[in-house]
Amino acid sequence: MLQSPLSENDRQWLIRLARLAVANFNAGDWQELGVHTGALDAIRGHDRLLRSLSFNDPDYSGNAHGVFFSIVERDPRNLQIVARFIRDRYGDDGELISTSAGQGRTIIFTPSVFEVPEGSVEPDLIAVMTPFAPEFEPVFETITRAAAAASYRTLRAKDIWLHSAVIQDVFSLIFKAHIVVCDFTGRNPNVFYEAGIAHTLRKHVVPITQSAADIPFDLQHHRYQPYLNNGEGRQTLEGALRSRFAALRR
Repeated sequence: MLQSPLSENDRQWLIRLARLAVANFNAGDWQELGVHTGALDAIRGHDRLLRSLSFNDPDYSGNAHGVFFSIVERDPRNLQIVARFIRDRYGDDGELISTSAGQGRTIIFTPSVFEVPEGSVEPDLIAVMTPFAPEFEPVFETITRAAAAASYRTLRAKDIWLHSAVIQDVFSLIFKAHIVVCDFTGRNPNVFYEAGIAHTLRKHVVPITQSAADIPFDLQHHRYQPYLNNGEGRQTLEGALRSRFAALRR
């Protein structure tokens, strides 16, 4: 059985888009979407889709979801085309970019301080937030080795330059990351701010610190990984992170 090329977030987003389509699409919308995605054959060739729409049959929703997944699994780039098509005509209830499971209500919001970047979550990406100081370079290398062992890659905002404002690069990196590692050593205010963004976007946040006293009261209920910034301490940190990263892989 072939594994779907879609990530879990993309599947959930596609389901939300399909629900909007079920509530609003007419036969012309389906035909036009087929032209835009190069999948007109999948729509016309489905033996029940347009018929069940025309007669308001109870199996229409299932047919529509099946066709949507067929279109996007044929070419994952079609997901963005589908999203734009539905948004332009009927609005969009938002893209699911959270990687950590949540409970209760889901809220949709549009940032006013940041620009929402192109693309979606990259399931192999770990964003690393540490103070900008030379003594944290060996720590970043340790995190990178642990990430590689679990088939992830790491990035820091200091290693990319896509926007004139650094904080926009930070937001874009957190937005796209599956996991965000935050080093609270030294109570760095930038790391606290970045952790707040990551929690708001409901990312998997992995806190680490050289001192338990640097974990603020509001975050002490979250599990964190203490470490010493020496050879033995970083080796222990690498093993702990390797296990944690592997556990968070989909």
